[in-house]
Amino acid sequence: MHPLQIADASQVGAARRAAVELAQSLGFDEATTGRVSVIVTEAGTNLVKHGRGGHLVLGVVEEAGRSQLEIVALDRGPGIASVPRSLEDGYSTSGSPGTGLGAMRRMASSFDIYSRPGHGTAVLARVGALARPSVDERPRRVEVGGLCVAMNGEDACGDAWEEEARAGGVTLVVADGLGHGLGAADASREAVAVFRSRRGSPPAARLEAIHAALRSTRGAAVAIAEVDLQALVVRFAGLGNVCARLVAADRVRHLVSHNGTAGHAARRIDEFTYPWVSGDVLVMHTDGLATQRDLTAYPGLTGRHPSLVAAVLYRDFARGRDDAAVVVARERAA
Repeated sequence: MHPLQIADASQVGAARRAAVELAQSLGFDEATTGRVSVIVTEAGTNLVKHGRGGHLVLGVVEEAGRSQLEIVALDRGPGIASVPRSLEDGYSTSGSPGTGLGAMRRMASSFDIYSRPGHGTAVLARVGALARPSVDERPRRVEVGGLCVAMNGEDACGDAWEEEARAGGVTLVVADGLGHGLGAADASREAVAVFRSRRGSPPAARLEAIHAALRSTRGAAVAIAEVDLQALVVRFAGLGNVCARLVAADRVRHLVSHNGTAGHAARRIDEFTYPWVSGDVLVMHTDGLATQRDLTAYPGLTGRHPSLVAAVLYRDFARGRDDAAVVVARERAA
């Protein structure tokens, strides 16, 4: 995906058309597509009026067995002094009717917002028809969200990520194909395909299989993390410079990857185990993002939807000269 720049009203219209085309490609009915149109229009208009311009990022996610169109609006504007008040119909700081954020929340299948005065706003809305869970289906214990954005000027993103839900947890892979463009995208897609084919295998075994399969590609940095809430541990294996860390209010633990490149150079592949403590948030990202020491400058962020956390990190730490992927996982609130 590519961020859509929104600096004036004409670009809002272009973003709306792009979103409607994406919704139609997903087979959304007219009513659902209409909700997409309204949400993107309101989000884009807010970026122009309140955010001094910003970006919209459109993506597709699977939620409850159905495709959802994910809309993320990011700006570095003045922020919102009171988020609860901003969601009330009739509240406005610009003389408008004051129904934008409230309308977006009502029309979205899921919605979240994070804002800091003086540091901008991030809004997340997902739209689509949710499948009705079966009687035997239990809510997932780990929430996951992420962004994968291609480098400017490239049609294909050389980074990729995937999740595999498991009983009492989740397993994640993040792959960064060497360089960028189609060759990098081929390598990262192959890494994800092998990850899928080894369902249930531990991280080190999956990484070994990916290393063998990527020999015919240009190679990739790859990291695999398994969050096990039954054993209260994270099992991790990595090759190359995919950054992974467990973030809590008072500490950050970095997960160890070995030097190397999957498909080409791997002197050793080891699996490390780390304790999972209640309140931990797992953050994984490629080197398209600068590494952050901690998230203390973002009070309350780790309690937001993982896709929103990933979006804020992308907004503030993307280097801008490479593909970028960032994935966030946290235990679902009771």
